[in-house]
Amino acid sequence: MTSARRVSAVTDDALGTLDAVALVAAIQDGDVGVRDAVDAAIARVQAVDADLGAMAFTAYDRARVEARDPRGGFFAGVPTVVKDNCDVAGMPTREGTDAWVGRPARADGDFARMYLATGLVPLGKSQLSEYGFSAAAEHPRLGPVRSPWSLDHVAGASSAGSAALVASGALTIAHANDGGGSIRIPAAVNGLVGLKPTRGRLAQDKTLREMPVRIVSDGVVTRSVRDTAAFYREAEHVYRTLSLPPVGDITRPGRKRLKVALNTTGAGNGPGASPEVADLTLKTAALLEELGHRVEEVEAPVAPGFADDFLLYWSTLALFLVRTGRRHHGRTFDPSRLDNLTHGLARHATRNLHRLPGAVRRLRRSTAESAEFYASYDVTLTPTLGTVTPRVGHLDPTQPYETVIERLMDWVSFTPLQNATGDPAISLPLATSADGLPVGMMFGAGAGHEAVLLELAYELEEARPFPVLQV
Repeated sequence: MTSARRVSAVTDDALGTLDAVALVAAIQDGDVGVRDAVDAAIARVQAVDADLGAMAFTAYDRARVEARDPRGGFFAGVPTVVKDNCDVAGMPTREGTDAWVGRPARADGDFARMYLATGLVPLGKSQLSEYGFSAAAEHPRLGPVRSPWSLDHVAGASSAGSAALVASGALTIAHANDGGGSIRIPAAVNGLVGLKPTRGRLAQDKTLREMPVRIVSDGVVTRSVRDTAAFYREAEHVYRTLSLPPVGDITRPGRKRLKVALNTTGAGNGPGASPEVADLTLKTAALLEELGHRVEEVEAPVAPGFADDFLLYWSTLALFLVRTGRRHHGRTFDPSRLDNLTHGLARHATRNLHRLPGAVRRLRRSTAESAEFYASYDVTLTPTLGTVTPRVGHLDPTQPYETVIERLMDWVSFTPLQNATGDPAISLPLATSADGLPVGMMFGAGAGHEAVLLELAYELEEARPFPVLQV
């Protein structure tokens, strides 16, 4: 068990120990006022953020004004944050870096418009790794985002700030997005529920829609399955993709017993799960069998070079951002202030650009390969991450690029697959490491089948209640 200091924002205030759905009920019943809820959330964030480093920009006065007359929607008056790679009118978007001077966005981006239309009240922006490239937000000047479960450990992936705030109890729900695992990874690290939806399920900003392979999906991190389910239900009232079956109102476990494909060896040529994480995954598989599901161990349904192809595509995004920084961010853009990981990825892309067309072609092909795989299985089970949570400094981007990328590839060996295929996947806090830290288990399904994942998540939450952060 780790002896590191933990941080909880939970106190005897208007928020108490409520999740988002319970807070909505309390507001609607008149037991909690919106102003009280917003004030309590602000006080909680202020109480823990010096330890967590989770906030990139604060808009507390704006939130207090909005609390006087909150917009409509199911989540009307529920405090939240938006990850700082998504435009919100009046707030700068700084992408987890200090390489330029941020200017307030003129309008909400497409996702923020949909997200806030559910009634959520933004307290500001949450911190991420630079451009979201690293699976740990450890900026050399802005500082690391730490897990409330252990301040010695990272909060995981580029949605680290959002996850740290929800896990600490400062917020009930927060925006996250996922281009290689950044909804699921911080959920796994911080004991949360993190569902990456099917490609196109939610509204998406223009720059993400125009990517050659649309690997990024937006979503949320929460502490309960019902909060995540409620968000997707309400988002669907605002934005609906007619080519996908609706998620609907999922409120309980499903009755169908599922055929589950188990894999602990990773996708492509990655290293797979460590012995500890593999053992925890097998225990989760045993729980599924106890519940009547049928589990079968399989190889990952991807080509051997998947990890290399994904890394090259990821690196090309870095090359694009480095080369177009001044055009997008103005004269204040200073590439010398970007971290070693960003520059290293850009160099990797430059050396391998001749391989990019083939990599893109194979990544696109993975969608059809995955559909063929899910013709035989209902759900997949893997660990969310290959190893237990690293300590702060392990992925410090001031280290040589070769060191950081090798460590990233070891840790993040499972989540990128669904970013390529576009399929949904959910991380659930079903295991605990020998150090007493959360370990996420990831369940994937075929395109459009978020409802299957949410029904299974309800069942597993009942069978093995999720751990609660105690200090």
